[in-house]
Amino acid sequence: MRMFEAWRARSPFYDETHEAVAQSVRRFVEREVAPHIDQWEREGELPRDLHRKAAQAGILGLGYPEEYGGTSEGFDIFHNLTQSEELAAPGAGGLGASLMTHGIGLPPILALGSEEMKRRVAPPVLAGEKIIALAITEPSGGSDVAAIRTRAERRGNHYVVNGAKMFITSGMRADWFTVAVRTGGPGMGGISLMLIEADRPGVSRTRLEKMGWHCSDTAAIHFQDVEVPPENLIGPENGGFLGIMRNFNSERLGMAHGCMAMARVALAEAVEWAQGRETFGRPLVQHQAIRIKLADLVRQIEATQAWIDLLADQHRKGTGQPASYAMLKVQATRTLENVAREAAQVLGGASYIRGSKVERIYREVRVNAIGGGSEEIMLDLAGRQLFGGRH
Repeated sequence: MRMFEAWRARSPFYDETHEAVAQSVRRFVEREVAPHIDQWEREGELPRDLHRKAAQAGILGLGYPEEYGGTSEGFDIFHNLTQSEELAAPGAGGLGASLMTHGIGLPPILALGSEEMKRRVAPPVLAGEKIIALAITEPSGGSDVAAIRTRAERRGNHYVVNGAKMFITSGMRADWFTVAVRTGGPGMGGISLMLIEADRPGVSRTRLEKMGWHCSDTAAIHFQDVEVPPENLIGPENGGFLGIMRNFNSERLGMAHGCMAMARVALAEAVEWAQGRETFGRPLVQHQAIRIKLADLVRQIEATQAWIDLLADQHRKGTGQPASYAMLKVQATRTLENVAREAAQVLGGASYIRGSKVERIYREVRVNAIGGGSEEIMLDLAGRQLFGGRH
C-alpha cells in the first residue's frame, strides 16, 4: 500500500470516492505518462495531446462547474489533493505544474470574469483544447505583486499593453494569459486583471532553461503595444489585486500538498533502495542510523500532511486565514527540502546520477520554495497578519 493510501484510510477527510479518483488517475498516469516522462523532460515540454487525454479522463475538469465542462457535483478539495498525489507518482514536478496550469490561470476568470468570457474560455480549457497560463511575475520583481509595471493604457475603444512577465509556467504553449496589469496609480489599488490572447500582435515569448521542472515549458512574455478590447478585463478596472490574492491562497495550499506528494515519492524510492542495497554484509535498512533517518522523514511528512488536511477543510468551509496558507507553504517546502536531502543521502552516489526520482526531486526543491511566494515573503506576510505591522 502506498503511503498516501494508508494516510487516507486513517483520515476522516477521505472516503471511497477519493479512492476511486486515485485509481482512475493512477491508471491514466501508468498508461499515458510514466512511459514518456523522461522523453518529455528531455524535450522541455508536454505534448498538447496530453491535455486532451487528461480532459477525457476527467482530470482537467475535476472540481470545476459542470456548466463549463467540469465535474463538481459530489467532489471537494480532497478529491483534488488525491488527484495531485497520483500525478506526482512519476517524480516530475513539471508534469503537474504544466498539465494543471489552468488551476491558477482559470479561477480568476470563473470568479470575476463576465459570463461571455467564462463561456468563451473555460470549456475549451477544460476540454484540453486550449491552454491558459497565469502571468503575474515580472523581470523587475516577483513576490511584490503590488509593484508590477506592465501597463495597460486606455486609448479610445481598447487598451494598449506594454511590459513583460517572467517565469510563466506553460508560457511557450499557452493560448491565453491571465495577466496582471497596471491601469491606475501606484500600489495595489491600480492593478487590473486582463485576458490576453497569445496570438495578438505585439505578444512575443522567450523560452527559459531551468534547473528543474524540465517538462514544463517556462517563458518570458513580452507585450509591445498590444491592443486588447475592454471586454477582456477580468472584473472591474483597478480591482484585480483582490482576485490575485484570493488565487494565491488555493495555489499555496496546492503547492504544499504537491511538496508532500513529492516527498513521499522520494521517501518511497529511498526505502526501496535501503531494502535492496547491502552494506557491510546486510541490507542498508538494517543499520540503525538509516532506520532512524527514514522514520524521522515519515514524522515530518505526516505532521505536515495533517496541517494540509486541516487547512484544506478550512478552505472548503471558507474559514482559512492568509497567514495559515503562507506558513503552511513554508512548512511544506522546508519539509520537502529535508526529505530530498536525506533521501539522496540514503541513495548515496546513485542520487547524483540522472535516472532516479530522488535526483530530479532534489533539483526541484528550489522552485517550490520560491514560486508562489518565497519563504521569506510568506513568513513576513504571516507575521504582519498575526502580530501587526505595516501592510
